[in-house]
Amino acid sequence: MSGLESLEALATEGAETEQAAPVYVQKLDEHGRAYATGKRKDAIARVWLKPGTGKITVNKREYTTYFARPVLQMILMQPIIAAAREGQYDIVATVSGGGLSGQAGAVRHGISKALTHYEPALRGVLKKGGFLTRDSRVVERKKYGRAKARRSFQFSKR
Repeated sequence: MSGLESLEALATEGAETEQAAPVYVQKLDEHGRAYATGKRKDAIARVWLKPGTGKITVNKREYTTYFARPVLQMILMQPIIAAAREGQYDIVATVSGGGLSGQAGAVRHGISKALTHYEPALRGVLKKGGFLTRDSRVVERKKYGRAKARRSFQFSKR
């Protein structure tokens, strides 16, 4: 056989090869801030998080004025509410590319990653909520011989 005499030997061999769970450590810059990059569609957000009063700034404007629609504001606040950290962190984000919906998703992704960099214990809660996963869906490219990605030109019998 392969050197295993009994089931007990197999069980002890399997236990030796198991790896310990990775330990996540706090990642801060020289100013005591956590930095993370969030992405969604064509939008890229750079997010800095530090302890504060709960002020959220997006592109040097208050987030309620930048994202005027309540749905976008709700998307932005989801990871903070899930982690139960409302009013504890000041967040500064610069976002570029894409539309408002993609930008809100990018900032949400960046906030989630920055929260895990500042408080690694929150990783389980945010991962369970799906906030750490990058939504990889992007616009399909246009094909030649087609009006759009899949739409054909109008058919004319005559």
